[in-house]
Amino acid sequence: MDDIRVNINEIKEDINRICQKCNRNPEEITLIAVSKTVDADRINHAIDCGISNLGENKVQEIMDKYDLVSKNVNWHLIGHLQTNKVKYIIDKVELIHSVDSIKLAEEINKRAQKNNIIKDVLVQINVAEEDTKFGISIDEAVDFVKSISGFDNIRIMGLMTIAPYDPDPEKVRPVFRRLKEKFSELAQMHLPNTFMKYLSMGMSNDYSIAIEEGSNMIRIGTAIFGKRNYMK
Repeated sequence: MDDIRVNINEIKEDINRICQKCNRNPEEITLIAVSKTVDADRINHAIDCGISNLGENKVQEIMDKYDLVSKNVNWHLIGHLQTNKVKYIIDKVELIHSVDSIKLAEEINKRAQKNNIIKDVLVQINVAEEDTKFGISIDEAVDFVKSISGFDNIRIMGLMTIAPYDPDPEKVRPVFRRLKEKFSELAQMHLPNTFMKYLSMGMSNDYSIAIEEGSNMIRIGTAIFGKRNYMK
């Protein structure tokens, strides 16, 4: 498992290099290790190597791993979330990255209220308007955030997107730039229960471009854990 330690160190060094290039503080960047299909032993090793945030796409994987993984870590739900699964992770995850409907926001608010907590969420924006991706359109972002900002048990902490995959990550720079512009616009509106703190964008293939364009939360799976069997 030494590869995991090497990979994490290389990514952290890369983050430092990128931030130096664009005059940013590397401590502003939250590194989320995406542990989809990764077993608990390898996840725990990653935590021992300095990982403090884990991202999972599926509620079931969080449930399966939650008691097997070190408690010294924050869980993030980064994949599509069905309303009927909210109840299982409402008290387990630090941040839900994928709010993309009023119905889902209502359910999160209801479950958070029952648990007497305030749940931090990000609004997922499908900037490139890909049919295969979830998220609201960027043109609907302001109205959507306004419509859920009145929920007492939800705290909107920022925006998230998944850029189209391209072998040349430079080609997705406009996607990240557009989301940063929308992020800044919303920050200036000072809506209730809305704190534009996190801009979650950038994955293994394109995180350097995302950081250059303002991301402060990157979701890295393959570059940490290696290629995996996504048929699981």
